[in-house]
Amino acid sequence: MRRPRPAPAAALLLPLALLLAACSGTSSADSSIGGSGGGTDGKGSLTLNVGDQKGGSEAVLRAAGELDDLDYKIRWSTFTSGPPLLEAINAKAVDIGGIGNTPPVFAAGAGSKITVVAASHGAAAGDTILVPDDSPLKKPQQLKGKSVAVAQGSSAHFNLVASLKRAGLGLQDVQVKYLQPADALAAFTSGKVDAWAVWDPYTSQVLRAKTGRVLTDGEGLSNGLAFQAAAPGALGDEKKAAAISDYLDRLRRAQDWVYKHPEAWAKVWAQDTGLPYDVALDAVKRTNGTRVQVAVDKNVIASEQEIADTFSDLKLIPRRIDFGDFVDTRFNGDLPPSTTEPRSYRKES
Repeated sequence: MRRPRPAPAAALLLPLALLLAACSGTSSADSSIGGSGGGTDGKGSLTLNVGDQKGGSEAVLRAAGELDDLDYKIRWSTFTSGPPLLEAINAKAVDIGGIGNTPPVFAAGAGSKITVVAASHGAAAGDTILVPDDSPLKKPQQLKGKSVAVAQGSSAHFNLVASLKRAGLGLQDVQVKYLQPADALAAFTSGKVDAWAVWDPYTSQVLRAKTGRVLTDGEGLSNGLAFQAAAPGALGDEKKAAAISDYLDRLRRAQDWVYKHPEAWAKVWAQDTGLPYDVALDAVKRTNGTRVQVAVDKNVIASEQEIADTFSDLKLIPRRIDFGDFVDTRFNGDLPPSTTEPRSYRKES
């Protein structure tokens, strides 16, 4: 184990609440109708209960002007991560919410009543295994016997498993430390773990602070997918299903706005989450702004099935599932297939 290193300034530590779409963990939720600045009070008597994460759907919809002229109300419930959001969907407290590629697998494995209704495909470069700048580790094979922090049930968890497999290793070959990002960041910067499997904006934060470097990333390993999941009961309600369809259309337009206005979105994202602006912009260009809305098609199902089978083989979810039983394709419309390449900012960067 390396000698402990001084932790970075407190301003560099992301707020504990900032666990984005790929996260895992447990948390209570904060609820509000409309949120700050108005625009989601809407019209009519229907209220759509939307699960969100800090700097997530509400922030991007508001920034893109997509919360104007609603003919329904939105009640926002803010969660720290995907799993408790899915628990709320299962409990019928939330109608729809955004999550990463791995939480729905764990929820489905636990028998939760959730349905994936929309997908987006982004660059996997933000899903990384980081090591400190002064680490002797140069390639993934050298992780054998080393300690690695990761959030259980997160996209980083699968990326860690897949990265180890490509290196000829398994989870049993490393000392896995299941830590949520705020705790993992502290452990990483103080030298208490040898590596950290994580996602953006944490990757961008570490690189920008020059406290670590990328040992390997998720390109070619992580499917780069994120989802909107809904409650089956809401989908069975004709009026709520119509509101969900409108809400998904607005999210798609907002994502297009993010790609066209990365600096403007980075400013909003930084303000909403407490991220430094330069970290936010790095994460937008590396991962957040690269997303393309895609159809929930057979390739999405097959890719998620691989994740499900991986975790069931590891006995980390209690039963085998058919991921196709947890999707609803009615909102695909004319969206491109899931094989569509993520956007890139490489020319502009």
